[in-house]
Amino acid sequence: MKHFKLKIVSPEKVLFSEEVSQVSVATTTGQITILANHLPLVSTLAAGEIVIKKDSKNESVMAVAGGLVEVLDQEVVILADRVEYATEIDEERAEEAKKRAELALKEKHLDSEEFAILSANLEKEMNRLRVARKYKMQGIRTGQN
Repeated sequence: MKHFKLKIVSPEKVLFSEEVSQVSVATTTGQITILANHLPLVSTLAAGEIVIKKDSKNESVMAVAGGLVEVLDQEVVILADRVEYATEIDEERAEEAKKRAELALKEKHLDSEEFAILSANLEKEMNRLRVARKYKMQGIRTGQN
């Protein structure tokens, strides 16, 4: 199986930079899987998961809150607004943040900007919980390989 360079960068650090056989990401137009020799592409990431496969046995999973993906010649760069390995997600903290956002949306009289910010935060926390729980239930190795 052919490989390509994958680099995942957040505002804080380079989180991943290795050769992989494929990566799947959620874009605003749907889920895509990128293999070696993919056509050039730039797309906006949606809140979702990044599934990285180095080979048939090594898989890493991350939750991503949004950003951009760029496919170049034998290199894919993901510029993520916020990204973390599924195994690093603190489910309890994410659940608390989700509840705070839900409560704020229900109780406060918000202008459209505040509503949009709280709605986006709620979506991000729900995504973190979904990714962490999905892979925990499946028993898939989801951390750094």
